Order: sequence, then C-alpha cells, then structure tokens
Amino acid sequence: MSKFGKAVDKEVKHTGLAMFKAFLYGMAFGAMLMGLLLLPSTLQASDQNNDMYCMAQNIYFEAGNQPLAGKIAVSQVVLNRVKHPSYPDNVCDVIYQAKMRVNGKNELVPIRNQCQFSWFCDGKSDDPVNSQTWLSALHIARDVVQERYGDITEGSTHYHADSVYPYWADSLYQTVIINNHTFYK
Repeated sequence: MSKFGKAVDKEVKHTGLAMFKAFLYGMAFGAMLMGLLLLPSTLQASDQNNDMYCMAQNIYFEAGNQPLAGKIAVSQVVLNRVKHPSYPDNVCDVIYQAKMRVNGKNELVPIRNQCQFSWFCDGKSDDPVNSQTWLSALHIARDVVQERYGDITEGSTHYHADSVYPYWADSLYQTVIINNHTFYK
C-alpha cells in the first residue's frame, strides 16, 4: 500500500472512531432525555426521586427566573411545611395541596386559584418547556431534598411575590425578603 493509501486508511480509522464516539455520546444523551420525558407530570408517592421531581416542578414554575437563593428559598418553604403538623408530610403532597373538583371528563382537577402554589391551578400546562431552566431546577431540587443547603428563610412556611399582598400576610411574622419574594412564618 502506498504512503497515500496508508494515510487515507489511518484517517478513515480515526474519523470512524470519532464518529462512533459521537454516536455513543448522542445515544447516552438521548437516553437521558427520554428518561426525563417519561417522568409523569404529577406524582403522588413520597420517595426521594418523586420528591425531587415535584420539587423541581415547583422550583421551575415558582422561581425559575430567580437566582439560586430565590430557588432555594422557595424550596425551603416546601420542606418547612413537610415538617409542620398543619401540612402534608411529604414534598409532593405539600406542593399539590389544593381544593379539587371533578371536571366534565370525570377527572379530578384543582380548582383555579385554590392551590398552595399558584402554578398548579392556574389553568396552564404543568409541563416544563425551557430545558436549561428545567435541568437547573432538577439539580437544585436534588440538592434541596438531600438537605445540602441550610434554611435561608428562617423557618418560613409562606411566601408571596412582591407584586401581590395576600390576605394572610398580616397574620404571620415576616422573616426575610429574598429577591422579589417575601417570606413568613
């Protein structure tokens, strides 16, 4: 074989190996995305993986546009409620706590504006769409559920955006303001 033939053969092997590696990385990434897509949009069990998914949804919809501190603070309110006797004892049930009704399709659905967290009963889709924000929410949810952060809300069980002033705000003690949310206990 000529020098040119050997050089071409070597390049084909190198390119083929690079393409094979790219193929494997693509398959792995596709499997990860498929795993995320197969997660149900509402979960009722309270094992840690479901808690992380529920928490990620809440981070995404309640604080997706906030810096890290805002996301942690909103999540900490959920954990504080889990520990409080007046609320359900797991993350998913705290997040999905709502007044419910049966709709025309005989499905149990939350009553609009009658939820603990407004995104769950605002009539909009509860499926995350922005992949970077969603992936960030998943990572933060894991860390929060595994208690890798301290409670920066000083034990708060309530919060609201600064654009609203709910009826219950005067009956609770204000603990801290983080970004555009005010926290209470």
